[in-house]
Amino acid sequence: MSKTNAEQFASNVYYDRTFDCDAAKILPGEYYFTPKDMMIVTVLGSCVSACIRDRVNGIGGMNHFMLPYGGTDLDSPVSASMRYGTYAMEVLINELLKAGARRENLEAKVFGGGSVLRGFNAINVGERNSDFVRAYLKLENIRVVAEDLNDIHPRKVYYFPRSGKVLVKKLKQLNNNTLVNREQDYASRLQSAPVSGDVDLF
Repeated sequence: MSKTNAEQFASNVYYDRTFDCDAAKILPGEYYFTPKDMMIVTVLGSCVSACIRDRVNGIGGMNHFMLPYGGTDLDSPVSASMRYGTYAMEVLINELLKAGARRENLEAKVFGGGSVLRGFNAINVGERNSDFVRAYLKLENIRVVAEDLNDIHPRKVYYFPRSGKVLVKKLKQLNNNTLVNREQDYASRLQSAPVSGDVDLF
C-alpha cells in the first residue's frame, strides 16, 4: 500500500499475549483496517482517533491524526488544516468501503484530544481535533456511538473492530516524554507535509 507524508498504513503488526490475539499498533499519521478478528492499539495525547466499522460485517479500522497548527477557522472549507483532517478521515473510510464495508452501516467511536502538549495549549490543539472529528462525522452522516474526548490525560485505546468493543485506559502518569515528543515531532512534520489509570469500556 502506498504511503504519503500525511497518512500511512500501520507497519507494526504483532501478537498480543495479554489479549491473546493479533494486533496492530498505530502511531501518529498512521491507520489500520481489517476484516479479521484482531485488535488495533494506539496511544493518544492531543491527537484524535476515529474507530470506524461496518456494524453488520465487522470490517473496521482506526486512524490517528492531528490537525496542523496553522489556521484556526474550523468553518473555513479552504483551510489547510481542514483539508488535512478531511484527508485523514477519507483515507480510512475509503479503505473500509473498498474492503467491503457499506457506508450506510458505518458507525464510529472517537477518542483523544487531550490537553497534553502544554506549549500549544493556547491554541487548544486537542479541542480543535475533537471539534473537527465530531463535525466531520456529522457531515458524513456517520453515527458516533461512543466518545471520550478532551480532558487532560493521554489515553491508550484498544479497538476490536469485529465486535466494535473499545477499551480505554487513562494514563494519569507518563513514565517518560515519549508520547509528548512523538506528537510534537508529528506536529512539526505536518507543518512541512502536503496536505496508568482505570480502563473504560466503550
